[in-house]
Amino acid sequence: MINEDLLAFCSIFNHMRRLHSDERGAVNVVMGLLLIPLLGALGIGFEISNWFLTARGMQNAADSAVLAAATNGGSNYDVEAKAVAARYGFVSGVNNISIAVSNTAACPGSGNNCYSVTISGLLPLYLSQVVGYRGDATLSGTPAKQLGATAVAGHPNSPTDFCLVALGPNGIRTNGAPKANMQCNTMSNANSTCNGHDLGAPVGAAHGTNNGCGIRQYSNVPAFVDPYAAWAGKIPTNPCASYPQEPAKKKDPALPASNQWSGLQSLSGTVIVCGDLQLTGDVTVDAPANALLVIEDGQLDTNGYTFASTKGSGLTVVFSGDNSGSYTHAPTGGGTLNFAAPTSGTWSGVAIYQDPKLTSGVDISAAGNAPAWDITGLVYLPNSSVTFSGAVNKAGFGKSCFVLVVKDITVNGTGMILPNGECVPAGLAMPSTTIPGRATLVL
Repeated sequence: MINEDLLAFCSIFNHMRRLHSDERGAVNVVMGLLLIPLLGALGIGFEISNWFLTARGMQNAADSAVLAAATNGGSNYDVEAKAVAARYGFVSGVNNISIAVSNTAACPGSGNNCYSVTISGLLPLYLSQVVGYRGDATLSGTPAKQLGATAVAGHPNSPTDFCLVALGPNGIRTNGAPKANMQCNTMSNANSTCNGHDLGAPVGAAHGTNNGCGIRQYSNVPAFVDPYAAWAGKIPTNPCASYPQEPAKKKDPALPASNQWSGLQSLSGTVIVCGDLQLTGDVTVDAPANALLVIEDGQLDTNGYTFASTKGSGLTVVFSGDNSGSYTHAPTGGGTLNFAAPTSGTWSGVAIYQDPKLTSGVDISAAGNAPAWDITGLVYLPNSSVTFSGAVNKAGFGKSCFVLVVKDITVNGTGMILPNGECVPAGLAMPSTTIPGRATLVL
């Protein structure tokens, strides 16, 4: 009996000793204890990865959207930006996404004309709450994470000079113009529409839409601000009591001798002609000290002759008056205009100037042809609808500088303005505006 009890005790003791030394299953206990923090760590890792991928997608969408907005540059820039963002899966007002687009964002350095796109959204929290993270926002009363991305884009602006500017609503148009060759830049404060030929202009710009004008074509360019209109204040007071006109009928009186020119005309200071000025022979104007020729309520009728200036002369022809009669306020006739504007003084760089208050009798139907234009300087016709058919070259004794500013213009046939490159020595500050370059990210 004692032996059996001893054997039983020994057996129990041996089992207890083996159990004490057996470490199998210890890992399960440890894993059970670490399961909660491990799940929390996995949860926060999942959340962070999801936040990173979403934020990266928002940034890509914002970058592409702001470039689209800046490139568009028009009134619907925001619509285009949101459409591009939608291609990346971010639609404003859907799935807690909001998109803000602006064209008045601050630019790095200076200015507030950059474009910006900000995409923001809320993501619900999942396993990250296991470790006590409560987010930084709420979504439908539950914790959420706020994410967002912002991109800013701008245009590197390039100041550009123009030799042809249309100020009015009809802008620049072509009527075929297969041989047109504008060897200088054009600008329209409205639209430019060239059918069949791009005019050969290195740059064609339009404040509205440019449709085919220029080798490099730009739309939505800042409008040209006309500085020349203010020069009307420099026109002398009108002293005229009457305005003789060329006889339309045989019984009409002839022009006075003072209104008929031929031969050498020595001019200085201001010379005012009341009514029409008609050439009865070739005229050579000698104005070494610069001269201002003002034609009040009349035309300059070359009448098939040449109106030219001598070497060293500077001449400005101003058409002024009022709109009460059937007057023509422009150069007319065949022949040739061949003169250079002054290179200094009050009317520096201005060859022909139509008073901006004139709105009738100002249109020109055959500019460059009737008469031909060999002119150095600015021809300013702010209310004139011009049909341009000929080639403009520099004056015989002038620099290579010609600028035409009109209300609107139609270019026909061989309309051509030869290269400009000497407007500074010619005394003329050319019209210019800034053409935005390719949109680039700046932030």
